[in-house]
Amino acid sequence: MKRALFTWLLYAVLATIGFLVARMVAPGRQELELDIYVLALGGFGLIVLSTALGEIAPREDESLLEEALEPEPPETARIPGLERLEREVALAASREYDLHYRLRPVLREIAAARLERRGAMLDSDSPRARELLGDELWSLTEPDREPPSDRQAPGIGFEELERTVERLERL
Repeated sequence: MKRALFTWLLYAVLATIGFLVARMVAPGRQELELDIYVLALGGFGLIVLSTALGEIAPREDESLLEEALEPEPPETARIPGLERLEREVALAASREYDLHYRLRPVLREIAAARLERRGAMLDSDSPRARELLGDELWSLTEPDREPPSDRQAPGIGFEELERTVERLERL
């Protein structure tokens, strides 16, 4: 604030010198010269005041209006296959029918690929494949699994489905 006061005093001295020079050059226009002098002091005062306020409370980089007028960034496109799989998992957790006909083929495909890396076959009915998969995962992927008789029977739930996926990941 001291800097702003010093700046204003400097401008006031310059305006006063200008006023005195004007009085000596044209002594007959006293009222006009005084009006200009007072306006110059007020203008300098406003300039110094606005500068001081800008230092106290600096402007934001962007106004709220400008921010609101900016276009929204486009949403990143989701992978359609992933969205389909998410729906299948949600359906499989809630209905046994969806588990058997929608998610089971995906689980079998993944389990077969993981077992092949370990030298076992999913459809061979070997004890090694059953041991590697564990009881929960084997019951979902076994080749002779019977389809559900009731299409509205409840599914296995998210907890058991999560354990099954974790078992697949560990293979």
